Amino acid sequence: MELIYKGKTKDVFKVDDSHLVLQFKDDVTGENGVFDPGANTVGLTIDGAGRAGLSLTTFFYKRLNAIDVPTHFISSNIDEATMTVKPATVFGKGLEVICRFLANGSFLKRYGAYVEDGQELDSFVEVTIKDDERQDPPISKDALAMLEILTEEEYEVLKQHTIDISNFVKTELAKKGLTLHDIKLEFGRDAKTGEILLIDEISGGNMRAYKGKEYIEPLELEKIMLAN
Repeated sequence: MELIYKGKTKDVFKVDDSHLVLQFKDDVTGENGVFDPGANTVGLTIDGAGRAGLSLTTFFYKRLNAIDVPTHFISSNIDEATMTVKPATVFGKGLEVICRFLANGSFLKRYGAYVEDGQELDSFVEVTIKDDERQDPPISKDALAMLEILTEEEYEVLKQHTIDISNFVKTELAKKGLTLHDIKLEFGRDAKTGEILLIDEISGGNMRAYKGKEYIEPLELEKIMLAN
């Protein structure tokens, strides 16, 4: 396999024109040794985080594929912490799409004059550019189209996929007595067909889940969700 990308929490290898392999690492994003799914730097290493993230990602992807949600997932090997996926091209240099169900954190810092801390949100979607140097700035639908990162039609597809997938995850967490505050997703175009696909992972590393007022750490989230 050929290493084609070395990321913060995953490395990407090319197998052939139809298959890539993602190698999940035990590194997680954060600052000063504190986990933060929205951070742009590796903050700490948690033993077993890679396999835990892949296990939960596999859990969600298999269910999404079963209801015909377009994803890049093909298969996974938990023991080796690898996931085989379809090749996809990213929008521009990469976008992150966030769906929020509760006003807190960075959302409250931006819009605190209009919402209260802990106020419920109706699947609030925002898009940011993947740009560590500029702290992943938010970008509007108009700007995305004007800068030819994606079309207005693609934006609407992206937004609807985000709402549908995020609410699916929210419902699955609720079955375990957990509340989803927000989740960060990534999308790309199928390298062969151009169809918009969910890519990357769906794990404790890219969402904030709570049990009451208690934040659930990524490894604990995986244990709760996969318990019989």
